[in-house]
Amino acid sequence: MASHLPDMVADSKAGSDISLAGTFAASAFAACFAEICTIPLDTAKVRLQLQKKAVDGAALPKYRGMLGTVATIAREEGLSALWKGIVPGLHRQCLYGGLRIGLYEPVKTMYVGKDFVGDVPLSKKILAAFTTGAIGITIANPTDLVKVRLQAEGKLPPGVPRRYTGALNAYSTIVRQEGVGALWTGLGPNIARNGIINAAELASYDQVKQTILKIPGFTDNVVTHLFAGLGAGFFAVCVGSPVDVVKSRMMGDSAYKSTLDCFIKTLKNDGPLAFYKGFLPNFGRLGSWNVIMFLTLEQAKKFVRNMESSR
Repeated sequence: MASHLPDMVADSKAGSDISLAGTFAASAFAACFAEICTIPLDTAKVRLQLQKKAVDGAALPKYRGMLGTVATIAREEGLSALWKGIVPGLHRQCLYGGLRIGLYEPVKTMYVGKDFVGDVPLSKKILAAFTTGAIGITIANPTDLVKVRLQAEGKLPPGVPRRYTGALNAYSTIVRQEGVGALWTGLGPNIARNGIINAAELASYDQVKQTILKIPGFTDNVVTHLFAGLGAGFFAVCVGSPVDVVKSRMMGDSAYKSTLDCFIKTLKNDGPLAFYKGFLPNFGRLGSWNVIMFLTLEQAKKFVRNMESSR
């Protein structure tokens, strides 16, 4: 989801007249809008990842493919079930989206020094993206945990009470039953995932964009950015998918002792392809999330810039 960051580098002169608070607000709004549009794909992704491999003679897997999973959830639990986890999802995007994008420029400047002139080295951009991703998710981890827990809860048999009645109830129940530290379950794989995805997207975004611009007829415009964003999303999913599966399993199931334990058990029980479970919904989500987020962010920044300059 860091695929718009290099554009912010190119746009830093135009964007420097926006305050840090304005950048945070624009980033949080764009991230939340993208979340609302794409969360059904995320719910499908979580269900597919948490689905264990069928044992011989057992029933066929309940969820098959991205659209099949979306259809099954909608049929069995109603359309609203696809937006399960939207409240903590929006909490997460306000915190994580706002911090990750809002802090990117100051952190990058800190790494290269205030007096730096010329192009920022790619290694420093990757480092800055990894840092802001790690800071953002460390603060937003409880929201991510609650979102996965709410999404993982399928249709319950009649008479069985729900674990959580809603997002705020989930926060308090987890703290009461499992302790405050439980809200940071899966922080290790989450930092790894967000750092890796940020860094992978940032590097591949630059590369894809550079390649596209060499094709006659392409200029540095929205179309180029969208193609580059989709390319970056695809590369990031290839790199980040195994970490993502481990994160979802650790957050959705307390049977795993550690990140490594979860990795080994998944590999042993379900095979290496299990790490790419939910690949299509993950790419569908990251690709579309990037596109919506990027376009919204540009408009939101323009709106904030006009508001701030008219004061």
